[in-house]
Amino acid sequence: MVGLTSLITNDPPMPPKLNRERARFVLAKIDEILAWEQGREAERDTKFVELGRYLCEVRAGQYWRVENVKSFDEFLERRFRGSRRKAYYLMSIHENLPPEVRKELKEVGWAKGLELAKLAKKEKKNFKSAIWLHRARELPVDQLRVAVERELTGKETEPWEIVYFKLYQSQIPVIDRAIETAALMLGSDRSRGYCLEMICADFLAGANLDNGDPETLLFSAKRFFQFLPPVERQAFLQALNEEAA
Repeated sequence: MVGLTSLITNDPPMPPKLNRERARFVLAKIDEILAWEQGREAERDTKFVELGRYLCEVRAGQYWRVENVKSFDEFLERRFRGSRRKAYYLMSIHENLPPEVRKELKEVGWAKGLELAKLAKKEKKNFKSAIWLHRARELPVDQLRVAVERELTGKETEPWEIVYFKLYQSQIPVIDRAIETAALMLGSDRSRGYCLEMICADFLAGANLDNGDPETLLFSAKRFFQFLPPVERQAFLQALNEEAA
């Protein structure tokens, strides 16, 4: 898994021509929205849709260079201190939801919009926006999340619960970075809970490689195997059979 995090090229693409006037306008709008705290929930959701659009433009046009930062992630760190997760959520809504759904987000809220964005990303032109907008209006967030998961996987989800941890501010960036890295390697459509499970399974497997608990090692290996795509499962089983022979 470590090798997947190193994406190196000898011929990097040329950065886009920087439109400084547009960049300053967009960055000012982002700061204005982030500083805005008053208003009703519907107004807040509308603002967040606008914020997601501006953030996507900053990344595409590399407007962050106006502020002399080294990367888009560093730009986000300055404005979303402690966690960049919400910024990426808002960008996902803008990138994946069709315009007619984004216009109605003030009625359903951005949290539901994020669930719809997951489905729209997978189904693309086959996404039934009218049907899912109706469901988003009718269902609470938790029930909509279950319905979307069922649609994505084609099966009922197993029972789940929300687990709370107390974290110090200094710990949050490390944990967020680990989960974001796992999402890059496993697929951005994976939930944060899934990414955390894979991180923990990887830790348990590594901790029990040498003179550790064989049952724990087997448990971790089973979890990894369960989430392999069918082709990789067959290759893995074939390799095991060859080793056994």
